Amino acid sequence: MIEKLQQVMLYVDDQDKAVKFWTEVLDFIVVGESELPEGYKVVEVAPNKEAQTSFAIFDKEFIKKYSPEVSLETPSLMFKATNFDELYNKLKEANLTGHDIVEMPEGRVVNFHDTQGNYFAIME
Repeated sequence: MIEKLQQVMLYVDDQDKAVKFWTEVLDFIVVGESELPEGYKVVEVAPNKEAQTSFAIFDKEFIKKYSPEVSLETPSLMFKATNFDELYNKLKEANLTGHDIVEMPEGRVVNFHDTQGNYFAIME
């Protein structure tokens, strides 16, 4: 029986740039790093130490070489934030928002993109 979503794997063109985005822009923390064959590594980041789900950030070249059958597309992810306005302003100042805030029945939502052009969303 599946009990939870443990990890989301993100495949990126520039791993260092991706880790920097998640840790410096969105204040995630690095919770682990593992060496892979041929000098590759995987870096695990999460919003905090207690988070039930983390991201494993892989270099796309590693996945192409060792798991060519795996889709390299970025998953569509919706985050929930308690500091919505602060986060929106931070992303907007960095020119990383996809549009202005949209009012939805469930709450306010805004899209944002990382520094590699992958889009995500945040809900209040």
